[in-house]
Amino acid sequence: MAIATETVRLYLIDGQAPEAESLPVALESARDAFANIDTAADDPAFLNFTSGTTGNPKGALQAHRSMLGHLPGAEFGLDFFPQPGDIMWSPADWAWLAGLMDVLMPAWYHGVPVLTFRAPRFDPEQAFATIGRHQVRTALLVPTMLRLMRQVPDPVERFGVRLRVVYSGGESVGKELLEWGNQALRIPVNEVFGQTECNLVLGSNSSVMPIKPGSIGRAVPGHVAAIVNDAGEVQPPGTTGNIAFRSPDPVMMLEYWRNPEATRDKYANGWLITGDLGSCDEDGYFWFQGRADDVITSGGYRIGPSEIEDALARHPAVVMAAAVGVPDPVRTESIKAFVVLRDGFSPSRQLVDEIRNFVRDHLAKHEVPRDLQFVAALPMTTTGKIMRRELRDAERAKLAGK
Repeated sequence: MAIATETVRLYLIDGQAPEAESLPVALESARDAFANIDTAADDPAFLNFTSGTTGNPKGALQAHRSMLGHLPGAEFGLDFFPQPGDIMWSPADWAWLAGLMDVLMPAWYHGVPVLTFRAPRFDPEQAFATIGRHQVRTALLVPTMLRLMRQVPDPVERFGVRLRVVYSGGESVGKELLEWGNQALRIPVNEVFGQTECNLVLGSNSSVMPIKPGSIGRAVPGHVAAIVNDAGEVQPPGTTGNIAFRSPDPVMMLEYWRNPEATRDKYANGWLITGDLGSCDEDGYFWFQGRADDVITSGGYRIGPSEIEDALARHPAVVMAAAVGVPDPVRTESIKAFVVLRDGFSPSRQLVDEIRNFVRDHLAKHEVPRDLQFVAALPMTTTGKIMRRELRDAERAKLAGK
């Protein structure tokens, strides 16, 4: 479904341009009365852009049904949201679909206050202080934020944190963060899954289902999920394939904005193909393996980076990590890990060996990184996702320059 170009107006919040008007100027002449327009469920409502994890961002056009479509995922992941006394907060930008439709709009729909607070950069101590000061009860915190917050000791005692539940997604949460949430925050961290094109469609809720550490949950009521091959054929339990969602779906995009070819390529046999690989077990739990572009092919194995990164992050010296495949003449690709250290730890050959041995104790031999590099920071999207593509490209450029 396309929108005629004459119906589109662009506004800038900090100036104006030949193609766009100044929003502050427009608001000065705006009326304080309005009439609701009669719209249908599938009429276009708003436009969000993908985060650009594996390529240039694309505009995903959403329909009016998207508001009601998001409610089951938010209510499920936030442990039967809303509850008396709930106050919502997230550092996630409202321009990101998760910030808009996992935080702001579901809270407002239910009349729950939303705390707004933005800082130039995410500071974990400041985040805990904000949560405690304003008695935030429900929050969306992506795994990158949780890993940084994990470094802060005694948040409940020091900051008066009284969270009821946190939900998280965008990257794999992993067993280590789930355990930290239970112990340090005394709450469940419920993992949810979705993407800009079809958001908040898998999830977990520790109140009503056993949590399988490492799983991204089951299909939220109202959505149909499966593992399919590239032809859109449903695969049996335990098979690695594309995580996909059945069309039509209340939160599924209408189209990629002005990109019919990309829209067409996103679907196969009535399934929206997410571009994420995973598997589904006999109980309907989904297991995320990684973006299709991020899967490492080494020695005949197809290896998802998430499990490696989770194992690395469980080492006491590691804040966060990224694993990528780099060209290898024998193995096709070898695994290289990039590691950000906690405060108080310094890079050394001894620490490299210690971390690699730690991973070897937790994973199969073929999943242990052959190379490990300490870095000050990892390249991230504005939504907190690791941009492994940039790490891969940099490694390939170095090899090409040899």
